[in-house]
Amino acid sequence: MRKIFHLQHEKHHPDRVIESIKSELRKYLKRERKKKLADSKKMYWDFDCKFGKDSDSATTMSFDEILKALERANVEKLERCYIEIIAKAVMKPQKEEEKE
Repeated sequence: MRKIFHLQHEKHHPDRVIESIKSELRKYLKRERKKKLADSKKMYWDFDCKFGKDSDSATTMSFDEILKALERANVEKLERCYIEIIAKAVMKPQKEEEKE
C-alpha cells in the first residue's frame, strides 16, 4: 500500500480523520496477514513501513511508530501525509533445538 492520506477535511473533526486512517491501516495489515504463505510453518508476514510528508521525505519506521507519527502530524496540522506499507514473506528464525 502506497498512499497519500489527507489529514484535514472540512466536514470532519481531525481526530476522527486520524482514527479512520488508523483503522484503514489496521484492516490492511489484517488482510495481508490472512494471505497464504508458501510454508506457513517456517515463514511469517513482515511489513516494511515508511511515513513522511511526501514520498521523497518518507523515512523507514515500524507500524507502531507510524501510528504515533500520525498523532504528531495531527498536532502539527499537516494537510496530508504519505504512508507506505509493503508486505513481505520472511523466514522464521530457527530455534536452538532445530539447529542440532
